[in-house]
Amino acid sequence: PLKGPRVLAPFPVHALPGWLREFVLAVAEETQTPVDLAGCLSLSVLATAAGGRSVVHVRGNWREPTNLYVAVALPPANRKSAVFALLSDPLFDAEKRLKEAATPAIVEAQMTARLAKDTADAAVAKAAKASPDEREALMETAVALGQTAESVTVPVVPQLLADDATAETVTSRLAEQGDRISVMSAEGEIFDIMAGRYSSGAPNLGVFLKGHAGDRLKVDRQTRQEYIERPAVTMGICVQPHVLDAIGRVEAARGKGLLARFLYSLPESLVGYRKSEPDPIPDETKDVYTRTVIDLTLAMAEWTDPAALQLDPDAYAVLKEFKDRTEPKLRKRGGELGHIEDWAGKVVGAAARIAGLLHVAEHLDNAPGIPVSEETMRGAVELGEYFTSHGLAAFDTMGADPTADRATSVLETLRAQGWGEFSKRDLMLKVSRSEFPTADALDPALGLLEDHGYLRAQPVQRTGGRGRPPSPRYLTHPRLN
Repeated sequence: PLKGPRVLAPFPVHALPGWLREFVLAVAEETQTPVDLAGCLSLSVLATAAGGRSVVHVRGNWREPTNLYVAVALPPANRKSAVFALLSDPLFDAEKRLKEAATPAIVEAQMTARLAKDTADAAVAKAAKASPDEREALMETAVALGQTAESVTVPVVPQLLADDATAETVTSRLAEQGDRISVMSAEGEIFDIMAGRYSSGAPNLGVFLKGHAGDRLKVDRQTRQEYIERPAVTMGICVQPHVLDAIGRVEAARGKGLLARFLYSLPESLVGYRKSEPDPIPDETKDVYTRTVIDLTLAMAEWTDPAALQLDPDAYAVLKEFKDRTEPKLRKRGGELGHIEDWAGKVVGAAARIAGLLHVAEHLDNAPGIPVSEETMRGAVELGEYFTSHGLAAFDTMGADPTADRATSVLETLRAQGWGEFSKRDLMLKVSRSEFPTADALDPALGLLEDHGYLRAQPVQRTGGRGRPPSPRYLTHPRLN
């Protein structure tokens, strides 16, 4: 087959830490949804807590931040909102606690700033009314008081999750919130934004590109100036499968590499096969999950400088083996991942990021002081292989392999004509000129069909005379007729 339904890897729930694994399985059971949905969102929850606060030191200067972009594609009626609420509620609780803890300092700074401004204003008024011989000294005092007032910084209200995912909003939240913010949505509006639905011009993707890689981001416009040293954006979103096809047609999203930054999951819908009375989530399982996520988020919020998570030698060996196994698959000719090399070239780094998240989830008390273990890395690599399997299917939906699509079009033409043998010139008269504007455009499709055994090229018979050379001829496989 040139293309066909792929065998998708099951979500390796056993790779998650025990407290998280139990909750993911319980959520999948109570909501009667694929375990992939809760499992993938659980990684986004961990990335919301740890993103921008920790990095994985792989080797040398290779460091991976621990934020992730995760997209799950499921049809309607799959209870996505219920799963999102169960997984993300502790993040909102943690955000509320961060706000409550910050309130006294915010109020104090606001009062200090107001008092300093009032004092500076009074000094200016006094200087304005003073006699000329007193005015200079009073103005010096007023200027000093004004500088003091300007130097008072009022802390921002802590925020973990962005309600609005426009590029401008995400950039502003990053600048305010210590270079990190998370976007989690059961509806996947971010893909609409990427498609430029709410913009009259080309979509502004810069913050989403740099927010994944951690590259410096500077915004210098008339309305605002913002500088983010190490932006860390996390995304956990759900989309309907047809949205992937639509976003795959947006050249800006694919061409600039944004789609290559997402980890995709395409679980099989359970609609039509669900229990009417599933087992509810055990109270203890939910309590442990809630308490652990809150504790993890609050603890990591205090890490102003990203903590470097080290790999032990065995963990690094596992990651290196995964890298060595993946590299040949990136080849354009014959590589399983060659047509999505922009995505697949990042999957080893994604596995390192996931390993860091699993590590902090397992060692909340002293994650930086303990190296990432071989077992944790093996789980992360298994998750990387899971996302590779689903990524191939996602990019099939998004039309990432145009040669296979065009070869399928040629195959349909050959079946319709019923030719046992044909020339390239014959074929050019039958195919769509919009798809194959020149005879040379047929070559990749014909080569792929020959590789798969549908065609066999015939030796070109040279006449030795002048004029146009004979058109290449092909035999078709008997099963096509």
